[in-house]
Amino acid sequence: MPELLPQYAFPRDFEGFGPESHDCQWPNGARIAISFVLNYEEGGERSVPEGDAHSEPYLWEKGSSGGHKEGMRYLNAEQDFEYGSRVGAWRLMRLFKDFEWKITIYAVARAMQLNPKLGEYCVKEAGHEIANHGLRWLDIWDYDLEKDKKYVKDSCNLLQKVTGEFPVGVYFGRATPNTPGALPEIYNEMHAEQGTPRLLYSSECYNDDVPYWVDLPTESHLPDNEKEGMLLVPYNYDCNDGKFHMAPGFTSSAGQMYEDYLKSTFDCLYREGGKMMNIPLHSRITGKAGRCEALRRFCEYVSKKEGVWVTTRRDIAMHYRDKFPYRPGSRSG
Repeated sequence: MPELLPQYAFPRDFEGFGPESHDCQWPNGARIAISFVLNYEEGGERSVPEGDAHSEPYLWEKGSSGGHKEGMRYLNAEQDFEYGSRVGAWRLMRLFKDFEWKITIYAVARAMQLNPKLGEYCVKEAGHEIANHGLRWLDIWDYDLEKDKKYVKDSCNLLQKVTGEFPVGVYFGRATPNTPGALPEIYNEMHAEQGTPRLLYSSECYNDDVPYWVDLPTESHLPDNEKEGMLLVPYNYDCNDGKFHMAPGFTSSAGQMYEDYLKSTFDCLYREGGKMMNIPLHSRITGKAGRCEALRRFCEYVSKKEGVWVTTRRDIAMHYRDKFPYRPGSRSG
């Protein structure tokens, strides 16, 4: 197992913004920013045709409840993932088209490579954001630093090749201990080598309802006017549709429970003001008809509220950078 290198290690932060929290001052006086995120992983998961020892046991309808044999294909698992790419993703695309909302795609590069029509639609027709969700949907916790950097660069390059968009935001969720802290350095190396964009934001954090800045240990030797910091746009698990297949979580077929929880989360954050709400989705989960109807009812609910900004994480990051530029030692710039 690789050790956490000190130049990529962040101290834990238990204080955050304190009792008053933080008002992000969203555009046009919006009270809340909503970030729908589609985790597009289908085809990037473990499977024997991709050279893995067995089919994926995680986050699908039957899960690890049987049928996974070393060296053998488990067609039930393969085809539940295929439902996500063939049907679920397009059902969700139609839903967001109906509301004329832009979302962020956490795109696994191999998955997008296997379904290029989806990537083309997301970028060229719908105007959704492509963010980096890894080369494949696998744990890479045992990668050394050199292999870790190559993995990030390869996933960025493949996503640009198959979608036409270079990802300026990152969420792996299954990376090494060093990956979150190394991301700015990796992106800067790519910028120097290839002229690609620098890192706009990372979502490798779960500890707030608003974006915030962190100081980079790799910049500790620099004068303040040369430091760039890293902007974090927090993610979450509590509104994640993956909880349909987690314990404890939403009951597998109880769309009403999911809808109610989303509404309660929205109501609280909307009342507080200045916050953002994450709604993580998966093509093979909320892309199923019954759950998608629950999501549609939630969308109808928030669409009737005033001061709601539904947008991409890229636009959230750009707004925050513009409104709260980085200042060393300050979470809010």
